[in-house]
This record gives sequence, C-alpha cells and structure tokens, in this order.
Amino acid sequence: MLRVEIGLDAQIHDEFIESQPLVTLLQTSKWAQVKDSWDSEIIGFYRNEQLVASLSVLIRPLPAGFTMLYIPRGICMDYGDRELVEFVLSELKKYGKSKKALFVKFDPAIHAEGGQQVVDVLASFGVKYSGLTAHMKETIQPRYNGIIYKEDFSEEKLDKKTKQFIRKGRNSYPKVTYGGKELVPVFAELMKKTEARKQVSLRDADYYRKLLDIYGSDAFITLIEYDMGQLLQETELEIEKIKSNQHQTKHEKRAKALAEELERLEKNKEQLGEITAQHGNLIPVAGTLTINAFGAAETLYAGTDTDFQKYYPSYMAWLETINHTFEIGARTLNMGGLENSLSESDGLLKFKKHFLPRIEEYVGEFDLPVNKILFGLAQKIYKRRKMG
Repeated sequence: MLRVEIGLDAQIHDEFIESQPLVTLLQTSKWAQVKDSWDSEIIGFYRNEQLVASLSVLIRPLPAGFTMLYIPRGICMDYGDRELVEFVLSELKKYGKSKKALFVKFDPAIHAEGGQQVVDVLASFGVKYSGLTAHMKETIQPRYNGIIYKEDFSEEKLDKKTKQFIRKGRNSYPKVTYGGKELVPVFAELMKKTEARKQVSLRDADYYRKLLDIYGSDAFITLIEYDMGQLLQETELEIEKIKSNQHQTKHEKRAKALAEELERLEKNKEQLGEITAQHGNLIPVAGTLTINAFGAAETLYAGTDTDFQKYYPSYMAWLETINHTFEIGARTLNMGGLENSLSESDGLLKFKKHFLPRIEEYVGEFDLPVNKILFGLAQKIYKRRKMG
C-alpha cells in the first residue's frame, strides 16, 4: 500500500537521500534554506510504511497568483517501479494544484546513458521531456559535470604539464588556509575579481556566509595566499648567486646564459618589488567554497586574482581543495558544470581536465503539467526567458 506524507521530517528525508546511488547536494533539506526566496516543502512516499521516494521541492511565485514547482536533481525514486512512479506523479499533481502551480519541473540525477527507459516511463504518464539539450543555458542545472572520484585521483597521476604548474605555485611560498565565515571577506573580494574578468554577476559576501552558516562543518573555504615578500628575498639571493658565478666563469656560452638568467631575475625582482609595495608581503590569490553533502561534495564557487596568474594560483587552490575534500570523507568532488559541446577549445573544460574528472552527462529536465490549459503558454514564456 502506498501513501504520501507532506511535510516529511528533514532528517528522515536526508537519510533517504544519503542512501541513493547518486547523492546530490541540491536534494539535501538544507538546500531549501539556501534558496529561502522560494517556498519549499519535503514530501515523502511510503510503501507498507517503508520510505521508497522522497523529494525537496521549491515553490516559485509567478504572476497572477500562480506558481511553478521545481525539484532540483530529484525525484529520488526507483523509476523502474511503475506503480510507484504513477503514484508519486499523481500526488505531485494534486500538491501542485493546491499551490496553483502551472507545472512541476524536475531534473533527476540520472545519467543520460541508459536514461531512455526513464524517459519512456515518465512519458507514459504524461510527463514532458526537454530532450538532450544542446546548450548549458537551456536547463536550470548543467547537464554535463566534471566529477572527480577519490579512487581516480592522486597527484602522481597528474600529467607532466599540470605537475609543472603546481610546482611553480609551490615555489611561490603558498599559505593554505581552510576555514569558514572568517574567510568570507577575502574570498568575496577574489570572487569580485573573477566576476569582473568574466563579466558576470555571481554572489555577494552575505550569500557565502549563508552557505557556511547553513551547512556548518560540511562547508569550507580554501584560501591560497602567496608570500611575495619571501619570493622577493629568494629572487634577490638568486641574483647575487648569478653575479658571483658571472665573475668566476670563463666560458662565453655559459656567460651568455648567466646574463640572460640575470636579466629575467632582475625583471622579476622589479615586479615583485612593485607588488609588495602595493599589496604587502602575504597576498590572497585564489580561493574556493565547497560543500560536502553525504560524501558527494561540490565546489560551488572558485575565484582567482589573475594579476598573479603567472604563479598558477588556481592550480594550487583546486589541488588543495580536492585533497582536503577527500581527507574529510568525501568520495567524489563535483567541479561544476560544463558546456554541452565539450569542445576542446573551451578553456574551462581544458582547465578542469587537468585534475582527472569523469565527464558525466545527466538526462536533463522533465515537466509535469498541472494546469493543462496554461501549461503550453507558460512553457513558451519560460523558454524565451531562459534562452534570452
């Protein structure tokens, strides 16, 4: 016998989500607290008093008193169980009507490969499928993600070029700090620089604090600072060594190489002198914000000061984030979404590939019509705004 429970206890819901094959941050009960500009509800579905499906749904107001319901990375259930699927969709439609919803949108954490069976089952119950969309902006959540698995990752497995970039970062006297809200002011400034570079608007310091407040010890900022004062001192010592060697060498070829090296170091010294005069010795250069959701972690934000790009701070930030994430018990780390084209010319994809992620494709979005009369019009308006 199947029954529905609206207002399911958050802990019971989270325990169910944790037990699923594809655990997802966006279906944790706390994510609805992050999205507090939307109303929300947790709905559970029982068979013979055993929880067999659960979802956290966000409720967005629309004009004229209508709403849309959105279940991010849900619904968590066995899509091969037709009786269960039919019951869940039927109860969702009833709930949607009580909220004056035009439709219920959901994008389950199901891989596209082998997902056709899910598409067919849902279609048989009147659910509309968006298809394998071509562009990232066509869906709320990206269909492609770069996910690092603990068993795949080690620094020794990284390619030669990546190791070289990391070595250059380590030669810049990095200071690595893992923390919470105390790091938000510095992290927010790094994110502002990233926004300016990419010409996008992301989040502000209050939002980062909210994430850290809500997820507590499961959320952390990784902050990378470079000790440019120490690097300047090392450069000055290298210059003195070169000058000493110049006095001692009698070989023309060796003398030329030393002169070229001295010229390079003198330029570095001048640049480092200007940097430390303007910013001080210890300078924040990169940071990330990561949440560990039942072992399936996601890095939601990453910021870099590209004024220091030649010292490869972003490589240091990601390496330290990955290592720390696995140290605190995560099994996977989602590096975030990728453009659907997976083009080799995509700089973001090229960067993320340095850290050995698996590129995973999800099946995409589904819509359960609630108000059949207005559903078609609502979809046209929604798609126009989404693609605009």
